[in-house]
Amino acid sequence: MVDDAAYALIAEVDAGLKEGMGEAELAEKLSGSLADVDRKEVLSEILELKRSGRLFAADEYEERIEAFKERETVVKAMCLHIAHACNLACRYCFAGEGEYFGPCGLMSLETGKQALDYLVAHSGSRRNLEVDFFGGEPLLNWEVVKALVEYGRELEKTHDKNFRFTLTTNGTLLTEEILEYVNKEMSNLVLSIDGRQAVHDRMRPYRDGRGSYEEILPKYIRAAESRGQTNYYVRGTYTHYNTDFAKDVLHLADLGFKQISIEPVVAQPSEPYALTEEDLPVLLEQYDILAAEMLKRKKEGRGFNFFHFMIDLECGPCVYKRLSGCGAGCEYVSVTPWGDIYPCHQFVGQEEFKLGSVTEGIKNTELRKEFHDCNVYSKPECRKCFAKYYCSGGCMANAQHFSGDINGSYRIGCELQRKRVECAIMLKVAEADNQ
Repeated sequence: MVDDAAYALIAEVDAGLKEGMGEAELAEKLSGSLADVDRKEVLSEILELKRSGRLFAADEYEERIEAFKERETVVKAMCLHIAHACNLACRYCFAGEGEYFGPCGLMSLETGKQALDYLVAHSGSRRNLEVDFFGGEPLLNWEVVKALVEYGRELEKTHDKNFRFTLTTNGTLLTEEILEYVNKEMSNLVLSIDGRQAVHDRMRPYRDGRGSYEEILPKYIRAAESRGQTNYYVRGTYTHYNTDFAKDVLHLADLGFKQISIEPVVAQPSEPYALTEEDLPVLLEQYDILAAEMLKRKKEGRGFNFFHFMIDLECGPCVYKRLSGCGAGCEYVSVTPWGDIYPCHQFVGQEEFKLGSVTEGIKNTELRKEFHDCNVYSKPECRKCFAKYYCSGGCMANAQHFSGDINGSYRIGCELQRKRVECAIMLKVAEADNQ
């Protein structure tokens, strides 16, 4: 760890290097501003770190990215839109209250089977395959969900595959019987809740305006406990209405949840709940507050996981995976109730992003190639960002919706992502110091 003075000196060295200065020239220029021996030692250490390749290291991957783009990809994950219908009317829903700005519809068992067949047929030699039952609200089509799980288990035996199923639900229709089945068959469970009751009920009401918090909370507590506080997430969204979102994260932690994710809303500026540039200082401070409180609670034996602070500084995905991101449109696809294929769930319903169908395969090969070739070097804003190896270029849907290009960027999202990475690194360093 470095203090503020050393951090500032590193920035000066970085600026000098970008101007083309050599080490001797840097030492001569900066030594005049160093008033004591300690500062000279710091400069010496910085230059030594540079020489050893541990600081200001050259990017050795950019020149290889063109060859990497020639890779053959396989589909390894699928978002199954089992229901384009929902019994809630979440005000920020990107899917138009579950209907994706189109007709209501429930996926048939036949279409679902065709989707799983497509996944297996295009997965190559990859054995582990991910399937998320999504909506709308997937529990509105629960019998088809169960039938597709059973069909997936048959495919495992005949094709040497391993399906890892996930269910994402608003919890209103969750019963003990359903939970028992989910715990047996689903590798992960995502439970939607925004935090404090007033926050949640404001944005996630029933269609008649009633709040849903009191109904779902006991079910969620039961679900988390029944899964041993692992392999699930309570997942929420914060908006302009609750820029103090750290309180919502801590509220969920105080209720006993150990796996928590609260995401920033993504909405057009015209929406009253959309995050604004003016919100940024408060939001960035909230991540600092949350990180400090998480560190405190972990020391007290009351720790919990926050999805956006989970970072692996030593292993994790390979570099090329970090450079290419989520794989939307290539390694990951979404399938509508009618079998249409889109790059991901956030593009569903936008006809210009339709790739094909589970019966006909990928027809829009040009669009698929655009997604295939998207990486941190194709995004001008990513090239100069320190977080690119952890962010992987961010969400392509957000980039498209705010810049008109999947290779663009969403400034508010980028600022929040950088802060989350900073906090995650701080927590890892603090953890190492306490060992």
